[in-house]
Amino acid sequence: MTARKLRSYFLSHPTVVLTNSPLGRVMTHAEVSGRMVKWTVELGEYDIEYKPRAAIKAQALTDFLIEMIQPVEEKVWRVFVDGASNLSGCEVGVVLVSPSEEKIKLALRIDSRVTNNEAEYEAVLAGLQAAREVGASRVIIYSDSQLVTQQVKGTYEAKNEKMLKYLGLITARATSLTDWSIEQIHREENAEADTLAKLAASNRNKHPGSSLFYPTDALY
Repeated sequence: MTARKLRSYFLSHPTVVLTNSPLGRVMTHAEVSGRMVKWTVELGEYDIEYKPRAAIKAQALTDFLIEMIQPVEEKVWRVFVDGASNLSGCEVGVVLVSPSEEKIKLALRIDSRVTNNEAEYEAVLAGLQAAREVGASRVIIYSDSQLVTQQVKGTYEAKNEKMLKYLGLITARATSLTDWSIEQIHREENAEADTLAKLAASNRNKHPGSSLFYPTDALY
C-alpha cells in the first residue's frame, strides 16, 4: 500500500524497512508462491533493504512516557470568608485571591435570622460558590471561626441539626473542585472579609429593600 501511494519516492530513493519479522527473507526467497509472488514482483523494481528493528531501551521509553503524561499542576485559589449575624439577617464577606494575586471581593447579604456560627457557615458556602463561579479547581478556604473550621475538618463533632445540614451542603458544593481544604486564621488576617461583611450590613441599613447577593442552597 505504501509503495503504491509513494511510488515516485520509492523509485527515486533507496528504502530501508525496519522489522523484527523475517519479511526480508520471505520477500527475497526464490521459492515463493501464490500472492507472495505478486508482491515480490511488484516490489522488485524498488531498492528495498530489510533491517532488524533496534530495541528501545526500557528506561528511555519510561522516561519518554513520564515526560509526555506529566500533568500540569493546577494553581491554588485562596478564599477568605467571614460572616456575621444581627437582628435583621446575615452578612457575608468573601475575598478570592487568584494564583496571580488578583482579588475579587464580594459583600453578600441573606435576609434570614441566623446565629453567628450559622453565618460563618454561610460564608464558607458563599466562598465555595464564588470559587466555582470563577472556575477554580483547587481552593483553600480561610476562616477565623474555630468551630466551623474544626467541624468541617472533622476535628469537632457536629451534633446540632443545622450544623449537620450545613456540613452536607458544603460537601455537595465542593464536589466540583479537584481539591480543597479549610484553615483557621486570626481575625486580623481576615480583615478584608470582615470589612466586606460590615459593608453588606451598612448597605442593608441604607437600602433595606435591596440585596447585594443571595446565595443558593439556603436553609431557610
